[in-house]
Amino acid sequence: MSNTPTRVFVARLVGLPIFDPQGDQVAKVRDLVVALRTEASQPRVLGMVAEVFGRRRIFVPMTRITNIDSGQVHTTGLLNMRRFEQRSTETLVMGQMLDRTVTINDPAKEGGGVSGVVYDVAMEQARNRDWVLSRVAVQEPSKGFRRRGQTHVVEWRDVSGLTKQEPSQGATHLIAALNDMRPADAANMIHDLPAERRSAVVAALDDERLADVLEELPEEDQVEILEHLDSERAADILEEMSADDAADLIADLNPETAATLLGLMEPDEAEDVRRLLSYDDNTAGAMMTPEPVILSPDATIADALAHVRNPELTPALAALVYVCRQPLETPTGRLLGAAHIQRLLREPPSTLVAAALDDSMDPLRPDASMDEVAAHLATYNLVAAPVVDDEGRLLGAVTVDDLLDHMLPEGWRDRAPRPGNISSTSGAGSTR
Repeated sequence: MSNTPTRVFVARLVGLPIFDPQGDQVAKVRDLVVALRTEASQPRVLGMVAEVFGRRRIFVPMTRITNIDSGQVHTTGLLNMRRFEQRSTETLVMGQMLDRTVTINDPAKEGGGVSGVVYDVAMEQARNRDWVLSRVAVQEPSKGFRRRGQTHVVEWRDVSGLTKQEPSQGATHLIAALNDMRPADAANMIHDLPAERRSAVVAALDDERLADVLEELPEEDQVEILEHLDSERAADILEEMSADDAADLIADLNPETAATLLGLMEPDEAEDVRRLLSYDDNTAGAMMTPEPVILSPDATIADALAHVRNPELTPALAALVYVCRQPLETPTGRLLGAAHIQRLLREPPSTLVAAALDDSMDPLRPDASMDEVAAHLATYNLVAAPVVDDEGRLLGAVTVDDLLDHMLPEGWRDRAPRPGNISSTSGAGSTR
């Protein structure tokens, strides 16, 4: 394996692209699979858990890794597309080893040495060309007014406690890694964690981040996680979610639990969710987002651009602003029209947004079917469209991502697309 660094820290590998011999990116690194034997022997690295397009996780044996350099991983190009399933004899470094409590052995100290938690692990190639875990990065608990405890990077053999299962294992350093990922990537990692580890992570994530991750998880995972939270926190999480995602999740709960959570939510937030639940499945009303960018006719182009700069808006929601009569909370006063962001960028900032409206855009009705919504967006080359009631009041907006969420088959997050330029075999290179 040419040009490979002597030692590679695993936390730095996560998220790196994996390339085939032609230079095409085929996957991303998500975790490392190792075989833990005894604390005296260095664990052998079996391979990497990689995410391929379509969010499927596969196993890439280390025998298929040809090079690891700064910022990328290279493979032979021959990958087994079978979904990764962890075996009982295997351990995930990121998912299970981080935050494990260990002791650094020091015979000179009374009690055997210092204790801390694992925040990273390094691997390197042994003389027989196998990859093994060689070093452990440990952080001591904070003491006194120090914000962080002292850190140590020590040899594997100098640490004890790595092979023990901890029912109360923390999640601080895994949470730090998850917070650096996009919500969809963090959701994939959480999806594959063992049940006990997942519970620890969910308990440690803040409400806003957990809401973002929940929106990206399969429906069964969403329900399982929410049902294991206490009712007060579950209601807080639902408030942090977008109203349409919260409505979809509540619809999957049993009616008693759903009613309890709606009763605990803030009245305004619960009202939006109840309104979405009142529409038939797979209609514009059920799919729409009730909080698009809404402005009054006297707002300026500068006002509109300030609103669409909000980083919490999806690109589809930021593509249109809707101009309505008072009130500006949905259901609004009469919808006057919508303005495309491209048009806004061409106009002087002091111009009234009402002068930039696209008055040719027909709104959707809340009972429009999924096919009608798809045809409408496709016909007019739109990524979003307004939804109005019989009186012309804006109820919300359907975006192309809302539509795709409902059009894709159940369980689409776990399905891989056609392999494309990834060579797929029934078991090539598997050493597990």
